[in-house]
Amino acid sequence: MKHAALAIVLLSIALGCSAQSQRMRNLPNFDMKKYHFGFLLSINSSDFAFQYKPDYTFADSLQGISNQAQSGFNLALLASLDLTPNIHLRFLPGLSFQDRGLDYRFLRENEPVSILKRTESVFLEFPLLLKLRTNRVNNFAAYGLIGGKYGREMQSQKDVNNLGGDEVIIRLRDNDFAMEVGGGFDFFLPFFKLSIEMKTAFGFQNLLIQEPTIFAEPLESLRTRMFVFSIAFEG
Repeated sequence: MKHAALAIVLLSIALGCSAQSQRMRNLPNFDMKKYHFGFLLSINSSDFAFQYKPDYTFADSLQGISNQAQSGFNLALLASLDLTPNIHLRFLPGLSFQDRGLDYRFLRENEPVSILKRTESVFLEFPLLLKLRTNRVNNFAAYGLIGGKYGREMQSQKDVNNLGGDEVIIRLRDNDFAMEVGGGFDFFLPFFKLSIEMKTAFGFQNLLIQEPTIFAEPLESLRTRMFVFSIAFEG
């Protein structure tokens, strides 16, 4: 997914540079407005930043755990307040469909066995970001992003009875807090502004609910980690 995102970015830069040669200034009054609204369409790649318990000794033939990043997508509204011509405050409420996987490797009867535990989540997210933009050059500008977000899991399984169920799952808390950093490019088109951006999110909250199962016991913490590629339409 990252290679596809990079290819799209490079193509967009090439198109933007071509547009600059025409010397046509689109949306000349765009930056005179204090507020702007739009929406974002995104794809994401999600996994966990995890830590083992310091005193855990691998048992029950468990050999190790590794991440298996999965793909998902985001849908969000966009509201932007121009604090200055180069500093914008963005609020992007929306839904994030995330699919994360942990690969547990066991040794049973001298044969390696791999079990992938996936956690599919739908988060209602409320990011608040500062957009630090360069001065506009004809129909192009570059920018950086930094901020934080709160997420609420809409299909949480935190109350599932793991000890009495047929299938053991990794139970997670339903509240998450994360920092987001990234950057992108603005392209001023004749009728709207198109933005292409990439962000990385790092979770602060330990989402793991501790319990005596073979999948939870080895772990001290699980935190969100996500790469997001977005296309924004803003008027």
